[in-house]
Amino acid sequence: MKITLDLHVHSVHSKDSVNTIETITRRIKDAGFQGYALADHDTMEGLPEALEKKGDLVVVPALEVTARGAHVLALDPSEPIPMGLSVAETVEKMHDQGATAVLAHPYGLPRSWVSINDTRNAGLDAVEVANSAQFPYGYICSLNRRLAEELNLPVTGGSDSHIPDTIGRAYTIVDTPSPELRDVIDSIRKGRTEAGGTGISIHERYRKLLKIG
Repeated sequence: MKITLDLHVHSVHSKDSVNTIETITRRIKDAGFQGYALADHDTMEGLPEALEKKGDLVVVPALEVTARGAHVLALDPSEPIPMGLSVAETVEKMHDQGATAVLAHPYGLPRSWVSINDTRNAGLDAVEVANSAQFPYGYICSLNRRLAEELNLPVTGGSDSHIPDTIGRAYTIVDTPSPELRDVIDSIRKGRTEAGGTGISIHERYRKLLKIG
């Protein structure tokens, strides 16, 4: 079966997001998606509420970790991971707790612009190639895809949404035996994925600044 997930959404537990769990749930359902990954910045505080209120959605517990020169998404982590480590050290700590490591927005200035040398031997499990917050969207997507190909890694996509308007703007289609979390993550690691979406508009970027500021 194929399911569509937004694998990079932020909630109010990220200091730069205004998305409540209720809003995320509603927007994901309205988009016709089967679920999402709650990936707040360096905190897992929102995960209990997201799992409690998921209903029939697939909720992938996640965490966006601020590494040196990059951000890395941990899928299904068991505890927070320190900020400021190298990419390789960050991935190692994710693997130590059984989490899956996805390189987020590799070429997403001003947040990150990764070095191929820092990623080649880091042990990453996948690369986020579609991120609706990156600009210009199409060009950066192509750079991200090229990196995934060079590293021979699966691809993912997520909106990186911080406001309700952009939830679901980028996504991952996962070909999975079932919607159970373990099957979904195993399918991602095996590369049974497609990533797509569109970028957010200048007006939406402006609204994000207004709502968060």
